[in-house]
Amino acid sequence: MTIGITNDHRGVKMKEILTNYLEHMEYNIIDYGTKTEESVDFPDYAYKLGKAILTHEVDIGIAICGTGIGMSIALNKMKNIYCAKVSTPAEASLAKAHNNANAIAISEELPEELAKEIVKRFIDTPFSNINKYVRRNDKIKEIENE
Repeated sequence: MTIGITNDHRGVKMKEILTNYLEHMEYNIIDYGTKTEESVDFPDYAYKLGKAILTHEVDIGIAICGTGIGMSIALNKMKNIYCAKVSTPAEASLAKAHNNANAIAISEELPEELAKEIVKRFIDTPFSNINKYVRRNDKIKEIENE
């Protein structure tokens, strides 16, 4: 599995932690984020990750900023990108199992071990493919296409 990871200036340290963690688990990681803590505009980096998901350069994405909210909003402006801003492992599982999210956004302020568990749960959880979730996700796509 290839995982894209992106960040703004506030997510540099967390990106490094998660990249090392994921590479240790033998995932292929592609970095779309900034490498410095000098202020940058998060939408630019969200867009890079979104494009990589849409072109199938990566299978899923992880976005990191101060709160995760800005990255999530920016990614969700892109058609066929479904990014959940998550704060717990349970939210990460549900984002994938129920909503078939292809990206998550997290806060750089999360404790290191919690961030790792969130990412692991997101990666390990498959889409449930239960009819009611398929139907609901199809309705989201209909809204997106209006």
